[in-house]
Amino acid sequence: MRRKKSAILGAAFLMATSAIGPGFLTQTTVFTQQLLASFGFVILITILLDIGAQLNIWRILTMSNLRAQDVANKIVPGLGFFLAAIIVLGGVAFNIGNLAGCGLGLEVLFGIQPEVGAAISCVVALFIFWLKEVGNALDTFAKVLGILMILLTAYVAIHSNPPLLEVVHRSFIPERIDPLSIVTLVGGTVGGYISFAGAHRLLDAGITGTNNLSQVNQSAVSGIVITGLMRVVLFLAALGVVVSGIVLTKNNPASSVFQVAAGDIGFKFFGIVIWSAAITSVVGCAYTSISFVTSFHQSLANNQRYFITGFILFSAIIFILVGNPVRLLVMAGTVNGITLPVALGIILLASRNKRIVHDYQHPRWLEAVGWMVVVLMGVMSVYSLVKFINS
Repeated sequence: MRRKKSAILGAAFLMATSAIGPGFLTQTTVFTQQLLASFGFVILITILLDIGAQLNIWRILTMSNLRAQDVANKIVPGLGFFLAAIIVLGGVAFNIGNLAGCGLGLEVLFGIQPEVGAAISCVVALFIFWLKEVGNALDTFAKVLGILMILLTAYVAIHSNPPLLEVVHRSFIPERIDPLSIVTLVGGTVGGYISFAGAHRLLDAGITGTNNLSQVNQSAVSGIVITGLMRVVLFLAALGVVVSGIVLTKNNPASSVFQVAAGDIGFKFFGIVIWSAAITSVVGCAYTSISFVTSFHQSLANNQRYFITGFILFSAIIFILVGNPVRLLVMAGTVNGITLPVALGIILLASRNKRIVHDYQHPRWLEAVGWMVVVLMGVMSVYSLVKFINS
């Protein structure tokens, strides 16, 4: 029972820490600069949309006891291979950015070169996956660093002295609503591999079937709440700095927030936070991306650790040799946004297929919320893709 509870909470933290990467920190800070207290409304709406998306995905996958690619292949033969391909390709691109974040974090903390910091972080990630009890190690690693990030950012938020009453007011009655920021945050929180990180962890832990439905719901909602909590404390920290009249640096606005609000110790806290955010994203991305191919053949499943090792090493080598390829990361963000409506649409189609979900009855209201997210993200993803191609 204790191991089961650990897996349920671990799945929530794995999803949350996969979402909280270097891009998460930058996006939150930039949108706070643009929308000020009204960004609270954006966060509130995105949390609701994220919960709608995740509940659909987690419930249907765990009730079917199938990974997303296998569900897709049951709907249309070959569709699962396509889904796995875009998840893995997007995962590689994002892991380059995650390792860049690891390098930046260790540079802030110890003054070493980002490439050296990325290599050290690569070794840390590989160590996690080669432990005997990798499932428990994964859960503990995500939980400890997830809690640490929230606590350190909350310390900075308190020191930045944000206008709390204004935040509460504008979270429900915003001065300005920016639809693109909503779509960006939804895609960044539950797009690409992140959509499936927690659900695939629950499948590996054997938490499936209708007798575990309440635990699946609890884990899915907890993952979004943890992500939302981190978003809120970072938003408050940034808002307190911005409303004081300080102009954040364009290259690294999140580091400005920590340093202005809490001085030199705040800057060191930023190093810890961005390293924690990046290394947990490296681990979550590698685990989830490879989980999309190991079900295709037993030999792949038997050698999962070797494939994860290769995935992480490949991402690290590209970063060390090439640096941080901005256009590749932008393209990966676009792919992430496109993946969510495609993947969620596939999962929703499976929700009424008795060959897949068996006796499970998926709620109509939840299905409707899921299709709303598919349409919204689909339209904005096409817009983003056209904009990227023309740029």
